[in-house]
Amino acid sequence: MRIVIAGGHGKIALRLERLLAGRGDEPAGLIRRPEHEPDIRAAGARAVLCDLEKASVEEVAAHLAGADAVVFAAGAGPNSGAARKDTVDRGASVLLADAAERAGVRRFVQISSMGAGKPPEPGGDEVWAAYITAKTEAENDLRGRDLDWTILRPGALTDVPGTALVTLSDPPLPPGQVPRDDVATVIAALLDTPAGHRRTLELIGGDTPVEAAVRALNS
Repeated sequence: MRIVIAGGHGKIALRLERLLAGRGDEPAGLIRRPEHEPDIRAAGARAVLCDLEKASVEEVAAHLAGADAVVFAAGAGPNSGAARKDTVDRGASVLLADAAERAGVRRFVQISSMGAGKPPEPGGDEVWAAYITAKTEAENDLRGRDLDWTILRPGALTDVPGTALVTLSDPPLPPGQVPRDDVATVIAALLDTPAGHRRTLELIGGDTPVEAAVRALNS
């Protein structure tokens, strides 16, 4: 499969690119900084320069031509303000979905966040509220499209080595942590099955092997 990953230099994206390349797929990472190209290539992916805050639908669609799937793994990052939460976490996802429709790419996996889907707690951090609002609006936009979408909401992300043991379920799950390694492994597994099509799934660490957790979505 040829899989295009938006936010190709992100921590989950780089892990996913390595997994996909290692099993014989053809990942391509959309990035906005040329200096990130060596890291993308080292992960076994093709680097594609494309700034999703500036590109047109036509430009992005051209990069998606011939792809089998698209993964939205972009994010404004922990040091960004409320404005970029909207332009990246919402706006870039909407743009990528528009481009996927234009290019005829039906499979779309969106990395969201646990906490999305409901209003942020009043009186909380303004940037966090903007992030959750952006993720919620991006989810709502995707659900309205005629695409084979999956919305994946991981819990609190960690950089500890993955265990490939998870809890994957329709919402709600209790709060929990999950290694980025395991998020990437779940996404790779979801790309191989229609079980997650048109579903919102939450993900935390657990005791079920990833393949079994994804297979159980069929039951």
